[in-house]
Amino acid sequence: MTEYKPLTEGLRPIEDVGLEIGLLQQEIEPYGRMKAKISPNARQRLAGNADGKLILVSAMTPTPAGEGKTTTCIGLADSFRSLGRKTMLCLREPSMGPVFGVKGGATGGGKSQIEPMDEINLHFTGDIHAVTSAHNLLTALVANHIQHGNLLDIDPKSTPFRRVMDMNDRSLRSIVSGLGGPANGVPRETGFDITAASEVMAALCLTEDLNELRERLGSIIVAFNRKGEPIFARDFKAQGAMCAILKEAMKPNLVQTRYSTPVLIHGGPFANIAHGCNSLVATKLALKLADVVVTEAGFATDLGAEKFFDIKCRVGRLKPAAAVIVATVRALKMHGGVPKNQLDGENLQAVKAGFDNLAKHIENINHYGVPCVVSVNRFASDTDAEINWVVDAARKLGVAAVEADIYGKGPEGGLALAKEIENVIATQKNEFACLYPLEMSLVEKINVIARCCYGASSVAILKKAKDSLEKFEKLGYRKIPVCIAKTQSSLSDTVNKLGRPSGFEVTIREARLSAGAGFVVAIAGEIMTMPGLPATPSAEHIDVDENGNITGL
Repeated sequence: MTEYKPLTEGLRPIEDVGLEIGLLQQEIEPYGRMKAKISPNARQRLAGNADGKLILVSAMTPTPAGEGKTTTCIGLADSFRSLGRKTMLCLREPSMGPVFGVKGGATGGGKSQIEPMDEINLHFTGDIHAVTSAHNLLTALVANHIQHGNLLDIDPKSTPFRRVMDMNDRSLRSIVSGLGGPANGVPRETGFDITAASEVMAALCLTEDLNELRERLGSIIVAFNRKGEPIFARDFKAQGAMCAILKEAMKPNLVQTRYSTPVLIHGGPFANIAHGCNSLVATKLALKLADVVVTEAGFATDLGAEKFFDIKCRVGRLKPAAAVIVATVRALKMHGGVPKNQLDGENLQAVKAGFDNLAKHIENINHYGVPCVVSVNRFASDTDAEINWVVDAARKLGVAAVEADIYGKGPEGGLALAKEIENVIATQKNEFACLYPLEMSLVEKINVIARCCYGASSVAILKKAKDSLEKFEKLGYRKIPVCIAKTQSSLSDTVNKLGRPSGFEVTIREARLSAGAGFVVAIAGEIMTMPGLPATPSAEHIDVDENGNITGL
């Protein structure tokens, strides 16, 4: 019988958190009192340990009402720890773009929060800045090579490798660089992506040591010559300097929840324009240290979970023990046609109308053969009748479902969820398998993802994208996964198609080869790899007082 022991709210020196989970003093590299880097020596020392259980937290299609997926992850980890399980949490690093834009921070809320919240949401330990610098060093070396004679015969029109920055700025999506005469470079059309979409970020998150990172960085294709042959980062001898910039960024970051549960926050790719998972090195370290590891993948099952299973688990040879789908009554109402400003009153009809969206996400997890639990994240305005209907409806589809009140109650509010997860792990078959074999063509992989995970009836691949995909296969990159960049706001590639749309077509307008990361990015619909700011950015509400206390995050 599982015994619940309440956790005490309060933070501890980060060295104490690390020592408690089995790290050695010399493996903990403090960044102040409340955060630390973990030495690579820890994974080497722990290599013989058995792996813990890996639990993925995903969600239904997100809405402006907020679903609380990260908050659920945090509270769930606390709940497992309160049940006596040696538990760790693995999350991505927040990008400052969304922090200052519309999405806000990514450290949870209420009684389920990670600290130090303000530092994590801003510069943290500098990892994202390091990725930005390493990426832009490579672009500078390419431009410099062209400036000094272009011995590699680079076709200036074929340089797809754009610069990056960790901020939302739509005016940088398409620019012309090199203006001002011969001394200022060769003029060409280019642009910026947000750092979360950088191939360098993806490579960092899918690598396990510096030697592998150096190899991946060297394999980045930055341009083509006039014969159509690829030009790699290693052709500029860039990988060594890039790896040097990223040496510290390769180390996972240790922080803690409000209840001092250990958390590794490392790597920050978005799931709508990248592969959406925290680093493989952090996840594998946590699995060696803990009996239970809770992690999340960005947005919903059609984006983050699909990429977690088909890219991260494939690359890292991981086998998830269970998956959680976070759902809310408020999100179901919005998918049922209710405006955001009318969500507070009981509306069972709208909940029922929006349930098809959740049903599709349950179906998506079932595609992978992983035991699944639906967590109905309670908000203050929800009624018992609404919550109970969703739980019963999910159970009728053959999956476990429970209510959780993690924001308001912390670890206690996630106990039922933690116990249900343990139950399905113990009683249900785990037949995990990726959605498609790597032997499929790139076009076939795109079709499988769009039809199975999105529910599309067809896929239109525009000529530019089709030509690129054919070129990638001729270059030998057929047997790699596909990462589809798509709106997070709909199962389709169109923002305003809520619920569970049917009969729609997914349009792939562009394809980019991330040879260093090891996948092809297929860009669907109107998704942008450099976001813009909203009419009223969150930055307008952020300030700092004379004592250094930050408000408005």
